[in-house]
Amino acid sequence: MEKRKEDEFKLKQAELEMKERLEMKERLEMDKKEKEDKFKLKELEMRERLEMEKLKIEMVKEESNTKVQPKSEYFDAAKNIRLVPRFCEKTVDKYFPQFEKNSHSLKWPMPYWTTMLQSVFEGKAAEIYSALPSEKSSDYDTVKQEVLKAL
Repeated sequence: MEKRKEDEFKLKQAELEMKERLEMKERLEMDKKEKEDKFKLKELEMRERLEMEKLKIEMVKEESNTKVQPKSEYFDAAKNIRLVPRFCEKTVDKYFPQFEKNSHSLKWPMPYWTTMLQSVFEGKAAEIYSALPSEKSSDYDTVKQEVLKAL
């Protein structure tokens, strides 16, 4: 009889352990599901934020496109200055056609041509350019004529 009680006790203990394991497994599964749900929620929130940021960027782009001049109207002389052919007083008659060819092929706006020229002028050409009044020094044809006449 004692053996029977001992067997029943062991059986009850095994059932209790199994019940505890089942409860533990259920808790773990619930925790896992809860974490997955939180992750999905965070992922959804992040996607929504990303979409909002994309919309903001598009709005800023549209806004800036309406405020800013078209790119074709910009000319950055500093970036193009290195492309100006080297000036040499000995070959001044060949210099201007070369400069004009480069300016046309690079699509430099004509109002900037004298700015580009004066950056490479040296010697007599630089003196001539400096001596011109500002309204004449900004006219390419006048600068060209004066330099050719003097040299």
